[in-house]
Amino acid sequence: MAIAESLMCPHHTRVVRCSSPLDGPNRKELQMSRVVRAAVLQTEWTGDKESMIKLHEEYTREAADAGTQVICFQELFYGPYFCQVQDIEYYDYAEAIPDGPTTVRFQELARELNMVMVLPMYEKEMAGFLYNTAAVIDADGTYLGKYRKHHIPHVGGFWEKFYFRPGNQGYPVFQTAVGKVGVYICYDRHFPEGWRALGLNGAEIVFNPSATSRGLSRYLWQIEQPAAAVANMYYVGAINRVGIEDLGDNDFYGTSYFVDPRGQYVDDVASDTAAELVVRDLDLDRVEEVRNQWAFYRDRRPETYDVLTEG
Repeated sequence: MAIAESLMCPHHTRVVRCSSPLDGPNRKELQMSRVVRAAVLQTEWTGDKESMIKLHEEYTREAADAGTQVICFQELFYGPYFCQVQDIEYYDYAEAIPDGPTTVRFQELARELNMVMVLPMYEKEMAGFLYNTAAVIDADGTYLGKYRKHHIPHVGGFWEKFYFRPGNQGYPVFQTAVGKVGVYICYDRHFPEGWRALGLNGAEIVFNPSATSRGLSRYLWQIEQPAAAVANMYYVGAINRVGIEDLGDNDFYGTSYFVDPRGQYVDDVASDTAAELVVRDLDLDRVEEVRNQWAFYRDRRPETYDVLTEG
């Protein structure tokens, strides 16, 4: 039976739910195996960027204490989900990646804690060139690269084309200290082609940081990521923020989780109302095991798929 563990924090009542607690010696043993201790964090908007960053630093230290080796935050993690409105003042949240202050700050923390980090941020390449981006930092603090969100929605309450250019750097997979990690961001998850590209590029874990609210997407949240995991035979970490923010009435419903290469939940899902750090053990040997069993990639027929890219 999996063991659920909750730790207390002055900010929130539910902080860590860990599938099997580890002490120091056991953590070293885990690092020598293909079992990776992974975490995703869902939380509310604190009201300002600096306090939001500090909160994520605190949670990251809690994750390190629980033996975490890789962590991913929610979409646009250090700000509100400002796409509920269209206002150029929110362009100020954008930073350079990797040379901006937040990436550099978390590189130092990654190095200190020996933890791989996926940082979903607002990126400024230059004036007018802004992207919804995730930076990937290795456990020694090395900046490995970034993924830019490809699919940009523009509907009521999700005015993202006002803020972001579409991603233009493909579907990279990063060789990290814990294995091969990919990223797909929020609205991307509705498009199976990117999930497949990440798998063909070798991903073993794909994180999908999101900001999605109750309504039409709620039931899809429980379907799409498990379906992508089983179709591509890798782990998926699905992250969603929680709470109602001042900019609109979007009710972000959390329920972050991990699923395995068979599309099965790794233990239970997070709260739909409370901030929570979810920590799970992922056996990466299962990726090859499932791929050998189902062989979906072997049986693809790409020569028949031209119609999918005709535009």
